[in-house]
Amino acid sequence: MAADFVVRASARSVADAIEQLARAQGNITALVVPWESTASVLTLAVTVVKSDGWAIEHTNLGTITLTAEGEATRIAAAGAAIASADKDRLIALFDRFARDVRQRLDAETP
Repeated sequence: MAADFVVRASARSVADAIEQLARAQGNITALVVPWESTASVLTLAVTVVKSDGWAIEHTNLGTITLTAEGEATRIAAAGAAIASADKDRLIALFDRFARDVRQRLDAETP
């Protein structure tokens, strides 16, 4: 699923809200990737986390790109190409997260 929408908020505040939503879900992380970001574009990597004792495995689910447009931010979510036996479940997980992001941000935007 690809999502593309605009909210009236700064890119930094949108990134913070997305990171908080990911933490609340427990098994998802969404982190700003500094080396892929600029002053006007923030790139967030979205992964699913699997823990087994001391071992932690992150599987890339996709990317959320935040582009500043004046007082608004364009949000674009794109799933990763997943080569896994669990592909369908992982794609559905990213799609559900992207929908949750949109619902939360739409609800917070006046």
